[in-house]
Amino acid sequence: MALEKTRSVEAQPNQERAFAAEEALAHHARFLEASLSAIPDYVYAFDRERRFVYANRAMLALFGLSAETMLGKTFAELDYPQDLATVLNGHIDQIFAEGVTVQNEVFFRSPTGQAAYFTYLWGPVRDAAGAVELVVGVSRDTSERRAFEESLRTSEARLRAATELVGIGIYAWDPLTGALEWDDRLRTMWGLPPGAATDSAVFEAGIHPEDRARVQEAIARCVDPAGDGSYSIEYRVIGRDDGVTRHIATSGRASFADGRAVGFIGAAVDVTQQRAAEAAIRASEARFRGFADNSTNLIWIGDPAAGTITYRSAAYARIWGMPCAEAPNDLAIWMQDVHPEDRQQVEHALAAVAAGEVVQFEYRLIRPRDGAVRRLRDTSFPILDSAGAVTQIGGITEDLTVKEVRHIYIVNGKAADARRLTGWVRGLGYRAQSFASAAAFLVLAPALAPGCVLIDLRRKRDEGLSVPRELRARSISLPTIALDIADADVSCAVAAMKAGAVDYLPIGDEAALKTALADAIAACQGTARATSRDESAAARIARLTPREREVLLGLIDGGTNKIIAQTLGISPRTVELHRAQLMHRLDASSLTEVLQLALAAGLSPSVGHQGKPV
Repeated sequence: MALEKTRSVEAQPNQERAFAAEEALAHHARFLEASLSAIPDYVYAFDRERRFVYANRAMLALFGLSAETMLGKTFAELDYPQDLATVLNGHIDQIFAEGVTVQNEVFFRSPTGQAAYFTYLWGPVRDAAGAVELVVGVSRDTSERRAFEESLRTSEARLRAATELVGIGIYAWDPLTGALEWDDRLRTMWGLPPGAATDSAVFEAGIHPEDRARVQEAIARCVDPAGDGSYSIEYRVIGRDDGVTRHIATSGRASFADGRAVGFIGAAVDVTQQRAAEAAIRASEARFRGFADNSTNLIWIGDPAAGTITYRSAAYARIWGMPCAEAPNDLAIWMQDVHPEDRQQVEHALAAVAAGEVVQFEYRLIRPRDGAVRRLRDTSFPILDSAGAVTQIGGITEDLTVKEVRHIYIVNGKAADARRLTGWVRGLGYRAQSFASAAAFLVLAPALAPGCVLIDLRRKRDEGLSVPRELRARSISLPTIALDIADADVSCAVAAMKAGAVDYLPIGDEAALKTALADAIAACQGTARATSRDESAAARIARLTPREREVLLGLIDGGTNKIIAQTLGISPRTVELHRAQLMHRLDASSLTEVLQLALAAGLSPSVGHQGKPV
């Protein structure tokens, strides 16, 4: 009895310890279950029969099942796709057999309709003897990560395509260590082979010496915490291996932390060809302006759509009598300076140019400052863009106005006589210029303005007579008057006239000399006069442009504006403009007069045409 009581007392602490151990184990199990149920990952376990023996709350929700319904089921019983079930069963068998860990990723659509990529990690759970008694696994939905990675790959592919398309080089720089990361495009800009090592020394050595200080200043501003970290500059680079000078445009931005620059990402592009093209354009424009500014003809450019003149050369000031800076840009205002009788034909001509034709026309200008009338000839042409559309029109304007001839050139070897004669000539209102010898005069003769030449034969007769003789041989239209002693015989006069002099007078006969000068100047005026309006019909027809001549031939054949337009492939309106222009160019007031001129010039209707002009 006492022994049994003793044993009972000894067993009581053991039972309490066992109970306490079980309670602790239950507590840990509840804690583990609560932890596994709280995480968003899917946690589960399998036995050797490939059945689910555990599934946390997230796993049950994925299948829409309760623990009682899901546990004890295999993949096949849960309607897994057969090929996926086969792979997963193989993993379970392998882990039980080898005790390994398996990791993989699969696509799975759960019974609740959630379709996603899942990555899973499975491993063995061993008993006290070290044998594998369970396979435990954890899965995670990786769809968002995969979508991000795919988006990242797409963005990188697009960036590569963009950089390849425009030739952008990408680079990174660590302001703390000075380390550089360049792609091969940037290496090419520095004249380096693909994969060549790069550092700050390579970078700085490639920069053109004249640009190096400017680049260093831009870098200093970029890494200054007081700034915004931006970097944008263009400079020249001399290739290390190829020696080629390139123009590089680059930009980027520094990143900052703790008040200092800690990183930089930038991009660069080779703009050498662009800068070369711009330089060529500037040189071309300089050549054009040099030509235009030194041309006696006015060169102009206009915008027909805006109705404005966008450029005039320096000759405008001479022809219009006012500075270019004060000239109106509005075509309508400019048209007010055109003689009222000529405005309509000028408007028609410019409309034809805007339609794509090259047109030559003449008109009168009334200068706005002094009211002087000048006769101008304009050759206008369309300026096309790359698509063939007329975006601008241009023209070359020639001043046909007859200039009054007032120049007298005196060839006299004696300075006193030359001064006396020069003063007398100027007293008559002429412009006088003296030459000490015939040779000095003949050197400049081809470049002299129209006028008359006075030669003194009293001292160097043969030299003096060489002047008219040479002028005639060179076809230089400067009439020469010979002056000689009062008692010279007839043979002297005959020799002078044979040499080419237009008159022979004794020194001292001022009245006769005054008359002779007037006659010689009048002859010069006639030589310099613009072409008379009484030209032959053939000459007047010859002034037509090729398109105007085609329209004229259509009129001779009796074609209407519509028929001529169809034949030439242009619009009836354009035919009408050409018709008005050719009538003005031929100085004809009616179609009948146009046809009379054409017939007089030898033009006739084509064979088979019997229509009447309309």
